[in-house]
Amino acid sequence: MARPLPSQGREEMIGPKGVIKKTEFVRTITKALYSLGYERTGAVLEEESGISLYSSMVDLFRKQVLDGNWDESLITLHKIGLDDENILKSVSFLILEQKFFEILEKNRIMEALETLRSEITPLSINKKRVHEFSSCIVSPSQRILLGFANVGTETLKPRMKLLEELQKMLPPSIMVPERRLEHLVEQALGVQREACYFHNSHESCLSLYTDHQCGKDQLPSHTTQVLQEHHDEVWFLQFSNEGKYLASSSNDKSAIIWEVCEDGELTLKHKLIGHKKSVLMVAWSPDDGQLLTCGMEEAVRRWDVHSGECLYVYEKTGLGLISCGWLLHGKQLFSGVTDKTICFWDLDGKELDSWKGQRTSKTSDVAVTKDGRQIISMCQETVILLVDRETKIQTLIEEEQTITSFSLSGDDNFLLVNLINQEIHLWNIRNDPKLVGTYKGHKRSRFLIRSCFGGLEQAFIASGSEDSQVYIWHRSTGDLLEALPGHSGTVNCVSWNPSNPHMLASASDDHTIRIWGLSKVNRKRKETYGNGACNGSSK
Repeated sequence: MARPLPSQGREEMIGPKGVIKKTEFVRTITKALYSLGYERTGAVLEEESGISLYSSMVDLFRKQVLDGNWDESLITLHKIGLDDENILKSVSFLILEQKFFEILEKNRIMEALETLRSEITPLSINKKRVHEFSSCIVSPSQRILLGFANVGTETLKPRMKLLEELQKMLPPSIMVPERRLEHLVEQALGVQREACYFHNSHESCLSLYTDHQCGKDQLPSHTTQVLQEHHDEVWFLQFSNEGKYLASSSNDKSAIIWEVCEDGELTLKHKLIGHKKSVLMVAWSPDDGQLLTCGMEEAVRRWDVHSGECLYVYEKTGLGLISCGWLLHGKQLFSGVTDKTICFWDLDGKELDSWKGQRTSKTSDVAVTKDGRQIISMCQETVILLVDRETKIQTLIEEEQTITSFSLSGDDNFLLVNLINQEIHLWNIRNDPKLVGTYKGHKRSRFLIRSCFGGLEQAFIASGSEDSQVYIWHRSTGDLLEALPGHSGTVNCVSWNPSNPHMLASASDDHTIRIWGLSKVNRKRKETYGNGACNGSSK
């Protein structure tokens, strides 16, 4: 334990609630000033306040360490108010370690050996390290391995580093921790951010001048663009991993790659023609350089994103493919098949494996975690099967209602499950599956509706709906935040841009794709104040 700095009478408290000790507050500010390089200002604050950053004994100790007066620094160490014997020994060990290596670097071998025998070893701590010191006497190359090569040629930096290490070990009442004020401010901003119900903006929006509070206007709730290149129902869409592209697929037997421009507008990059049937879904490669498209009970095609060229067609004779996805950093792919199997291919179309589970062909959804280890698929109308490909361990997610679709979170830890009874369930699948959230309000009676994670840190849930609206919920609370009108037909699928929390896309039976963003006022505010305007008012 450390003795407190001398004070007269009761310690003065400051702040609106009177819970901040004035001495600690001033010393913390002084430390921050010195750390920022404002030496004169720090000295003036010490003089004006009458509150020293360090006691005279600690100041002497610091000077002795930086000057390399090792014996004197050890004497002073015992006078600065440390009562904890373990801390005393640990601090002494670090000081003597520096002394040992500086002597050794000057080839004063006998003196270094004497320091090791008579000063370091008697401390009886860190015996493994002591043995390493011994090997340094015999083998100079060992000093490099321990990070103490050439300490004799430039002593100030190693001594400054030593002082930083000592500061971490000494009680804060003796030496204020480095960057303490910055840590306190970051902590306060973090608490405000976590308490912000609608938080959907990057860190640059946080300010020290006001308490942080996002409004509902930080959600992408205004139509910024309507894309009308498809000529039939749009069934599926997905932003690329980096958010630079959007791919959509339609009942018109085509898929389209859209490019997201710097101003937030989307332009048509390629229209992908080749499927003989409706295109069920698309899947981006991990590097966003290639795209898979899956025809309805037909074939999977692999496309080059930059040229729009079809690179390969994957088929199974007499069978149809109903889903697709990527594995192993884009070196392999998988597909659900109409015979209730999941087929694994290399890029050249060689079939590597075929997993014969009890899948049902009523849903095309199959997911594989990024490490390729876990397969997630339907095995019954109300049951999702999770299979570890290595251990063959099977885990079940059992629902009471028929499952219509599911989607995996970006971190592979959560599964969003759409049910026939107009509910969406959130499952934590990290260990034993656990239901952790329920979302209600959207409409679903006949069609396949898809939902997604989205927003900053995937803090929100979005879904399509048969009432032509897009629904947005708060992920943690399950509260319905928005029902966005605009489409004139069922909204089949939604996708939130992973790089831009203010961009959401929706695909509809009305043949259009809507891009949702901030209102014009908030877009201008965002451009003016950086990436993420905050302190908006709640509606």
